[in-house]
Amino acid sequence: MKFFIDTADVEAIAELNDLGMVDGVTTNPSIILKSGKNILDVTREICSIVSGPVSAEVVATTADDMIAEGRKLAQIASNITVKVPLTWDGLKACKVLSSEGKMVNVTLCFSANQALIAAKAGATFISPFVGRLDDINMDGMELIADIRQIYDNYGYDTQILAASVRTVNHVTQCALVGADVITAPPAVIKALASHPLTDKGLEQFMKDWAKTGQNIL
Repeated sequence: MKFFIDTADVEAIAELNDLGMVDGVTTNPSIILKSGKNILDVTREICSIVSGPVSAEVVATTADDMIAEGRKLAQIASNITVKVPLTWDGLKACKVLSSEGKMVNVTLCFSANQALIAAKAGATFISPFVGRLDDINMDGMELIADIRQIYDNYGYDTQILAASVRTVNHVTQCALVGADVITAPPAVIKALASHPLTDKGLEQFMKDWAKTGQNIL
């Protein structure tokens, strides 16, 4: 499963990228706002660090304007993925942009039917929001599983990019049900390395090592 980092924090991206933990990056208007930077400048900087897909989201609401914004964003770098919302206009933009050879990430997906029509419109990635479904007492992982079955049934190439991933358990569950990609904040990725028994075991090892009075260096 691929790891995309859901942030525009360049330092955090670079740190995880150096560890081989970054297969791509996702951004959205809220993330750009938090960065305090110009969307074109920060996206260009991210693309200089990461070789995998970097999602940059359009902010227009009509198909023609989405297409124009998507074309401009795609000029930033060859690994730009144009991110469009799962609306009818977004699907129109997806069809045009994907037909031009551009990668397209269709975002804000909350149903299997939405995922199906996004695939038919040529989406490179579909982004179901598992955390937001959990917020309203629906099962985000059930949606991932349903999309996986539909795509496998009919051989769609669209990759399932599980978004709104908030916990390490979300990551595990996404891997188990067959998501192609998860996108999560840096803190969630780092938390994957943590376990209380690891901490406890290391603490005991250090105590025992101190009793030996030895040094390795």
